[in-house]
Amino acid sequence: MGKTVTVKYKHAGDEFEILVDSDMAYEYVTGKRTDPLSVLEAEDIFKDSRKGERASEEKIKKAFGTTELAKVVDIMLKKGDVPITTEQRAKMAEDKRKQIVDIIAKNSIDPRTNAPNPPLRIENAMKEARVSIDPFKNVNEQVELVVDKLRPILPLKFTNVKIEVIIPPESANRFYGTLKQYGLKSEEWLGNGSLKAVVEFPAGMQSEFFDRLNKATQGKAQTKILP
Repeated sequence: MGKTVTVKYKHAGDEFEILVDSDMAYEYVTGKRTDPLSVLEAEDIFKDSRKGERASEEKIKKAFGTTELAKVVDIMLKKGDVPITTEQRAKMAEDKRKQIVDIIAKNSIDPRTNAPNPPLRIENAMKEARVSIDPFKNVNEQVELVVDKLRPILPLKFTNVKIEVIIPPESANRFYGTLKQYGLKSEEWLGNGSLKAVVEFPAGMQSEFFDRLNKATQGKAQTKILP
């Protein structure tokens, strides 16, 4: 169990506070805990927790659009001032940095070669561009900002690739579910039991797709990149 800390949230001149377990609040902020009420040390929304002054329902409703405790706590944990340690903050930033690298790697290619950008190349470019990651800001909101900083250093192109694949009979049924994961656009079962399909997905995922395809079919699948 962590120590009890105060989460603060401001809205239109009003201040709101909740008392939470520091470790559990960190778990909630990082997605490892899903019940916002489980982090509370006291099931109250305070105006001033040290004085024990509770916020009025009227002001809670005005600030959060609801008086439902779970929803209010969720908003405060996600948008309020959550006290965390320097170590926790660094770990949150590092986890989000990895997620951002993964998103860029899977969705982009190098327009000079039309080949995927390896994660290590993206990481090195982020270091060179001195990209800083906000540990509290949503990953998807940060991707565009990161890409803007990377473009002068690392050419990036976000596009989809469409691939026609013919999978031999012995692997067709087993790999069908994987095809659906990659965006199955069309399918045709051939007379010999083979599956002819077209998939479309972010171009940066080509290496991953071909690796899985070759492993599942022992390299017997036929592929063609479509215009």
